[in-house]
Amino acid sequence: MKKTNLSVYDESTIPDASEWSFGIVLSEWNGQVTHALYEGCVETLQKHGVKPENIHILQVPGSFELPLGARLLNSKHKPDGIICLGCVIKGETNHHEYINQAVANGLMQLSITAGKPFVFGVLTPDNLEQALARAGGEHGNKGVEAAVTAIRMVDLKEQKPEGKKTIGFR
Repeated sequence: MKKTNLSVYDESTIPDASEWSFGIVLSEWNGQVTHALYEGCVETLQKHGVKPENIHILQVPGSFELPLGARLLNSKHKPDGIICLGCVIKGETNHHEYINQAVANGLMQLSITAGKPFVFGVLTPDNLEQALARAGGEHGNKGVEAAVTAIRMVDLKEQKPEGKKTIGFR
């Protein structure tokens, strides 16, 4: 299997984010992994202009609590985008499938309802080794990818149609 850093991106394609604010909701479960995701996420946001005072953090016990944490953070700070970081390692049962599906559905519902990005930055590996490889290891850092996604999605939301009438979403 080819070992690829999935977090490599063309920095010149990322818009200036200095006028935007972001929330980060961080799962405390699997803290070794999630804190590495957090570091990559914050570093990337700041690299693209987000001021430290425009980054709002909320920790929740586990990944299952990310959607509610995101909703609470959104209500309190009204950021332009919210990034949810977590890690659900497979284990011996199907527990991970229920958690991952619930979190993904919850964040998608929030995105659609609020009309802003609630980014799924949750690792879903089979084991700790795979998680660490995606939290700053040989496969990059999913926290970086989540930050880039959030910036791109806020930029997309901020773009106004140029004189064209639209049907539906604006």
